Amino acid sequence: MSKIALGNESLTGSLVPSNTKSYKLTNRVQEGKKPLYSIVFNFIDSRFFNYFVSAGGYGINLYNCLEDGGISLLQSYTDEDKEESFYTVSWACGVEGNPFVAAGGVKGLIRVLNVKDQMLHKTLVGHGDSVNEIKTHHMKPQLVLSASKDESVRLWNVETGICILIFAGTGGHRYEVDFHPHDMHRFVSCGMDSTIKIWSMKEFWTYVEKSYTWKEDPSKFPTKFVQFPVFTASVHTNYVDCNRWFGDYILSKSVEDEILLWEPILKENSPGEGTSDVLLRYPIPNTSLWFIKFSCDLSLNYLSIGNQKGKIYVWDLKSCPPVLVTLLSHSLSKSVIRQTAMSTSGNTILAASEDGTIWRWDAVTKVAESL
Repeated sequence: MSKIALGNESLTGSLVPSNTKSYKLTNRVQEGKKPLYSIVFNFIDSRFFNYFVSAGGYGINLYNCLEDGGISLLQSYTDEDKEESFYTVSWACGVEGNPFVAAGGVKGLIRVLNVKDQMLHKTLVGHGDSVNEIKTHHMKPQLVLSASKDESVRLWNVETGICILIFAGTGGHRYEVDFHPHDMHRFVSCGMDSTIKIWSMKEFWTYVEKSYTWKEDPSKFPTKFVQFPVFTASVHTNYVDCNRWFGDYILSKSVEDEILLWEPILKENSPGEGTSDVLLRYPIPNTSLWFIKFSCDLSLNYLSIGNQKGKIYVWDLKSCPPVLVTLLSHSLSKSVIRQTAMSTSGNTILAASEDGTIWRWDAVTKVAESL
């Protein structure tokens, strides 16, 4: 377990907006009355940067975010199990370049959709409880991580349907995972035990390679169990529901009305040991409800997050101390915003609301730019 480094004061951002960048509401789509838990732009394939996917209830919808502020429905998928409630969705890619979408929820299954062929590609079976998060590997987009309420994280090959690795053990994590942006073998996870863990896949990478060429039944694949992370940090005092890498630093959110930026300092040759240095604090009022997740643009210049009151906070990630860029609100947006999605440039912000609404905000200064 890491220790909090002493002697360094973290800097807290002001909740007074700088208004250095302004957004206006350009569209809203009412999908239905089912809560929307997940909304994600495609950062995997530059051909589809304007595409996004939403998930909630037993439905998954694919859209095109048009330049004129419009939102065009491209495909709609309804699960065969009407009791399903999707909590998470992620873009992925087949080995031939076909765009995939992977979604999971209360039933513990992961549905992998082939977007090009408009059909179900695979159903990934293995988790014993609801799937709360799915994230795709940046460099190998056939690989996805899933975090489940069964207190395990699983690594899958969506092309072949193989479960490659299972990360579990005491205090297993169930909420959020994120691949390291540069080190292809590492990822970070978080959970209800209030800790954040860094895991390494390097020792088991031969299993990853084998998953691409495996010809037998996927259930016969020699799935490897990994019990110990390389680093465990306790920078929060309550359960953590969102984290992501910021270079070699980590952004993480608990139910304590703030996001932290901190540095994990690992001890070489001493797995599991090290220190944690909290650098910056981003206050987010009214986010004490679990399962409220933030998003960033592709270059990690901005962070956006909704709250329980239907408002959206946009923070500048390049400023120190932290600077609140703007606070977005609308008289009709009063439900919990479970997740936001920022476009590659950060000029468009989407919000998935618990009342089934998708909100679209566009930067006022955006003129003839791509999303």
